Amino acid sequence: MAQLAGEDQRRAALARSGLLHPHPQAVTAPLFDGSRSFFSALDKVQVKYEMLRANVVDGLTASLAAGSHGYSRAAFYLVAASFEEQGMLGLLDEQRGRRGPLKLTAEILDHLRSAQPGRSGAEMAEEIERLFGVRLHRRTVERARRR
Repeated sequence: MAQLAGEDQRRAALARSGLLHPHPQAVTAPLFDGSRSFFSALDKVQVKYEMLRANVVDGLTASLAAGSHGYSRAAFYLVAASFEEQGMLGLLDEQRGRRGPLKLTAEILDHLRSAQPGRSGAEMAEEIERLFGVRLHRRTVERARRR
């Protein structure tokens, strides 16, 4: 019973962290058969690591290693490349979406920082469009000025 509570806690922690394997039922590798409490098919990072280890150390083909760990062959190569480039951090999923505002260049940010504090976001947005040819929403300008 204590092991079940531990598994529930582990599932909750992994879910909160965004590290829950999307298809734990697809993990058929022997390490994850439930006989060892350390290995959990719920743990996406652990499964990815063991998938790479199965390929490199145990000599499984990329297809077999990927399939027995619930991933496609294409996903295997993406994980392998990311691990090669970043080490253990490469096993974490990258955040989705943009990496910040695209239009706010260093030059525009410098201009915003040097502007008088009392000016409105709408005023500044119009000025930026006039000076730099970049259309920004007033809220984007206001957020950038708070940084």
